Parts: sequence; structure tokens; C-alpha cells
Amino acid sequence: MKNKAGILTIVLSFALSFCIAQDKLHIILAGLSHDHVNRILDKNKTGELVIDGIVEDDKELCNKRKAEWQLPDSLFFSSISKALKKTHPDLVMVFTAPSAHLAIIENSLSLHIPVMVEKPLCYAYADAKRIAMLSKKFDTKVYTNFPSQWYKSFNGLLSKAAETGSISKMIMRGGHRGPIEIGCSREFTNWLTDSLKNGGGALIDFGCYGALIMTELMQGKTPIAVYASTKHLKPAVYPKVDDAATIVLEYPNATGVIEASWNWPYTIMDAELYGSKGYLHASEFNDSKPLPVLISKNEKETTREEIPEMKYKDEVAYLTDVIKKGAADDNRMLSLEYNLIIVKILDAARKSAKDGKKVIL
Repeated sequence: MKNKAGILTIVLSFALSFCIAQDKLHIILAGLSHDHVNRILDKNKTGELVIDGIVEDDKELCNKRKAEWQLPDSLFFSSISKALKKTHPDLVMVFTAPSAHLAIIENSLSLHIPVMVEKPLCYAYADAKRIAMLSKKFDTKVYTNFPSQWYKSFNGLLSKAAETGSISKMIMRGGHRGPIEIGCSREFTNWLTDSLKNGGGALIDFGCYGALIMTELMQGKTPIAVYASTKHLKPAVYPKVDDAATIVLEYPNATGVIEASWNWPYTIMDAELYGSKGYLHASEFNDSKPLPVLISKNEKETTREEIPEMKYKDEVAYLTDVIKKGAADDNRMLSLEYNLIIVKILDAARKSAKDGKKVIL
């Protein structure tokens, strides 16, 4: 009897482990050069998800990551097509230069495997339109992740936006001292500071965050016009791209102002919202107090309110629930629909900065 009980315990333990493993998101990781990938590698290490394969053609970088994260050689592939032939993941997560996104998405969607790319969706609006066509053709989702989607402060601002009444203006400031100055890896800065691979410098890197906030506030409406100007304040450090940009988004009754820079004296992710009834201020990094959303009802009354806990802490928690458990896929900021608008805005901003003229959309 003891032997039977022991065998039953082992069987039940194995079954439980199998069920838990089945609930986890199984992914192929396409690209290791984006420094945000370390977050995903850490989640693989802690067991929050399972990496079935890693695609990276830079052998030196592969060896570096193998050593850092104790990854076996069997996980590594030289191309997305080879990885997809070997394994069928729940999702492909892309951490490469935006110029490489389209090719990976094409390979994945043709096999009906959904894709998540780290922001922005892609290099240019022409790529975005092809991605939309492929997503529709193969009836398969493409998501874009912005780290700011999971900031408690920004979610607080967006959830309380209606309290300001009719929105008239949003101002978003984003950036830091510069990717090289803050110690981003060489592999990351090699393409982040190359206009042919990233599409621009600070304009793309932090302009996209403000475009996302404004698109959400405007409930998916495209601006009627975009104006942008860029600066090259550190040409010796960033010879190929802008390092500061101001983007103005015009809507019929509202304006979005995005101040993106690699020249801030400190890291900043800050948003202000003005409406007919009040004002909101969200600051992710620069407010020492625990409740970073300020609410001002009028000139005489300013209050600081606690921000409700978010349902999902990050994209992995959200996509695990959606893909593995059938939860509602209702996060618009991750959606292809919204991110087509964001790439359209960035394209227009890039053109406006180059030509010195407003771009009418």
C-alpha cells in the first residue's frame, strides 16, 4: 500500500506540474539586442513564462546571453523560420531593431502564431500597412508593448481623464540623459542610434510614448495634423540621429505636445492633462511621494488621490491570461489598430522635421 501511495503521489505531482506548465506562456524570443529583453529573460529564469527558442544571428551576443542567463545551446537558432520549424510557441516576442520587425512578423503570422513587438510597431507606415494586411489575412494578432502601459501613474491618469471634462491639451515629457550616457548596451545603441534601423533618435524612442497616450485619450482618432522639430545637440555622441524632438499633434478640439529628448538632466516620464473641469499630472520617476497622480479641480483645490491597483502588472501577465486562459483581449494600447495610428504619427513627425512643414493627415 505504501508503494502504491508513493506512486500515486508522484503521478499527481507530475500531473500538477504539467498543468502548471501548460498554463504558462511558451514563447520564441526573436532578438537579444534590445535591452528590454532582460526583463523577459528574467521571467524565464523565475518560471513566469517558458522560452522555447531564441533567434539571434549575432554569435558574440548569443554567447554573452548564454553566460549571463545560463541558457543551453539547444535554445538558439539563426533564423525565425528555423525556430518555427522546430517548435510551435504560443507567441513570438520581438526585441530587435524596428527595421527588422516586418520580416519576423511575416514568418510568424503565416503559421498563425501571434506576435508581440517591443515598441514601436515597426520602422515606417508602409511596413505597418503590410502588417495589418497580414494580420487580417491570417486572422492572427500583432501586439505592441510599451513599458509605460504598465506604469501605475499613467494608468491612473488615463483612468481619471474623464474627470477633467473636455480635454484641451496633453503635454508629455519623456527621455533621459541619453542611451549611451545611461549605460545602454553596445548592441542596443548600435541600432537605436542609427536612423536606417530605428527610423530616428529621440523622436522615435520617446515620441512614441506620447503618441500612445494621446491616441488613447482621443479614443483611437488620428490627428488632423502633425508638426515636429528636431535638434542635434550632441552630434559627436549621436552623429546619425536627432537627440531631441518636439512633436505637436492637432485634433479638432485638442492638442498633444510631446517633448522627447536624450538631453534631460535626469530620467523623466511625465504627463499633464488639461480639461474644462480640471488638471491631471502623472510622473513615473520624479515624484518621491507614493501617489504620483495629482488632481486639481480648480485653482483653489488640489488633491492627491490613491491610484487603484492595476489588473495586470505587465504584458506577460496580460498575454498569458488572453492567450492561455481566454481572457478578454481589450487592452487598446497593445492593439494593432492603435499602433497603426502611432506609426502614422511618427512617420508624419519624421517628415515634418525633415521638411520644416506641418503634415496634414
